[in-house]
Amino acid sequence: MRTHARAPVSRRRFLALGGTAAATAALGGCALPVAGSVGGSGETVTVMAKADDISTDLIRQAQKDIGIKINTVLYSTSKLIAMMTNGNPPDLVRGVGAVDAPYFAARGVMENLDPYFAKSRVLRPDDLDPVNDLWRYDGRTQGKGPRYGMAKDFSQDSMYWYNTALFDQAGVDYPSELEPVTFDEWLDKAKRLTRRKNGAITVFGGSYNGVLTPNLLASLAVAAGGSIFTEDFSRVDFTTPEARKALGWYIDYCRTKVGPSIIQPDPNAWDGPTFQADRLAMSNSGYWLGGLINTDTKLAPLSRLAPAPVFEGGRRISPCQAGTGFWIPSKSHHKDAAWRVFEWFFGEAPAKARASGGWGIPTLKSLRSLMPAQESYQKRVLKVQEAELKHFSVIAFTPYASADSLLALFNQIAPAAMNGEMSLDTLAGHLNSVMNDQLKRGKEQVG
Repeated sequence: MRTHARAPVSRRRFLALGGTAAATAALGGCALPVAGSVGGSGETVTVMAKADDISTDLIRQAQKDIGIKINTVLYSTSKLIAMMTNGNPPDLVRGVGAVDAPYFAARGVMENLDPYFAKSRVLRPDDLDPVNDLWRYDGRTQGKGPRYGMAKDFSQDSMYWYNTALFDQAGVDYPSELEPVTFDEWLDKAKRLTRRKNGAITVFGGSYNGVLTPNLLASLAVAAGGSIFTEDFSRVDFTTPEARKALGWYIDYCRTKVGPSIIQPDPNAWDGPTFQADRLAMSNSGYWLGGLINTDTKLAPLSRLAPAPVFEGGRRISPCQAGTGFWIPSKSHHKDAAWRVFEWFFGEAPAKARASGGWGIPTLKSLRSLMPAQESYQKRVLKVQEAELKHFSVIAFTPYASADSLLALFNQIAPAAMNGEMSLDTLAGHLNSVMNDQLKRGKEQVG
């Protein structure tokens, strides 16, 4: 039976969230900040977010700017389920649009925000960047239909930064500013840029892990000309030529140990500090990492941004693998006040501060002029980024399993292939088996 995004919420359907989330690892994330037109002054809004999403200063600023008190609850899938099923949901919930929007919308727990957007003087539909289509779902496909949330900012996460000083030291040519290298060329450069001493890596040649492995693989497969999912998103198939090419490239990246992976973790846990310490030559963190780079006056002039790689004979795409933002639960008791916070957070002072700091591309086109462009190196980065925008497209994700649950399954099986102890075809078969069991259960639970 076809899922409808506005299907009524039953305890069984929503408790299905817990079953899928039980085996998951925590999503990494981006933070959030911005303001509007609907009433709500004097009310209290409960926001479920991660620790660095909303600071105490921002909470004080919200009360001053819009007269609404914000209470925060630390994000937890199990707590979200408990609050929703007990009839006392939060009023705003953080989410990663690229993977969370279809998952929660298919379960009927998200408010359709189209009527709010239609009336807003702050968040006008014609001002929304296409990245916000990650938060749309028509009951079948992500990227179409009603809007259920909005991204706070975004990056085209297959783009990568590189350190020119490390390229110079290794005698490796810089990538073109506007023409993409192939994935094979990227990996070849990473091999040549990697530095080892006494068997230990002193400089990683490149990091290419994306935001989360399942949607990285989804993006790689589309770049190869196919998909990891069947047409109705109810199954994965890593044995198709395109999905196999995507999986094979990523396993090769991990096997060659030119960068961090689950079999060779970065001691810093993420690319930022390693890149800043001149121990990482390339990082596919997208424009978002510029917020950190811009604070380092030594590193910033040496850092450049390059287009997303392509597969030989494949499509040129440059997706966003996160699109972190907020959504309003359909059972919220304070929807108008929540929308007022939503407007403020995504369209007013906090959004302007984010845009000017370089922490991601604004998701309102009218705020693009605030992106850092004072220095020559910032102008260079903007030139590359602006050219890349036309290659953005939504990579639809399955609504039948959380990305976390698929990640947990991948991490259980894939290390053997990364260590050369399992063939690619065997890995593809194992992934199909365990992930399709997960997807089948999710489809049965959604109805």
